[in-house]
Amino acid sequence: MLHRYTKLEVCQALRIGGQVSKSNTSSELLRDARNVELLQLLVDDPRMGTADLARRVGMSAPAVRERVLRLEEAGVIRGWRLDLDPVALGYPVCAIVRVRPAPGQLPKVTELARALLQVVECHRVTGEDCFVLKVHLPSIDGLDVVLDRFLAHGHTTTSIVQSTPVPSRGLPLASDAPDAGAARKRRR
Repeated sequence: MLHRYTKLEVCQALRIGGQVSKSNTSSELLRDARNVELLQLLVDDPRMGTADLARRVGMSAPAVRERVLRLEEAGVIRGWRLDLDPVALGYPVCAIVRVRPAPGQLPKVTELARALLQVVECHRVTGEDCFVLKVHLPSIDGLDVVLDRFLAHGHTTTSIVQSTPVPSRGLPLASDAPDAGAARKRRR
């Protein structure tokens, strides 16, 4: 009986066995059309099994596992994440908060942003404001509590998100390799 291992389990097993070369850089790996094709397939369906990936790119499953592991080791694939709907989880309010720290408060704003679970993103930016935060809340009433914590360290400006016409999406896979998309379409 065959056991279907997850990509993570396989990658961890290979890593423990020392069968992976860390010599590949991300730019070297992305010059390979098959690697780009694998990445595009995984962007389209991160849950696709190794056997399906192998069939779609015309390679053996062990070769695909090794390529995926190399992409992870090189930092091209940073993780396998679950995309949850904040509204379905009871957080219908999304706000963008810009923070301008008072003198000497920059590290404290960073620490606070990391500590507050409502803050799902924190970006250090140029301009008058030093930070841009994305915050999810169960109601507008909860916004005051979050803002008050940051106001102890500087000035805030807040915008409530009305809609998200372009939700978070993956980056385009640019490569010097031949068109991986055309190869993918031929195999479907």
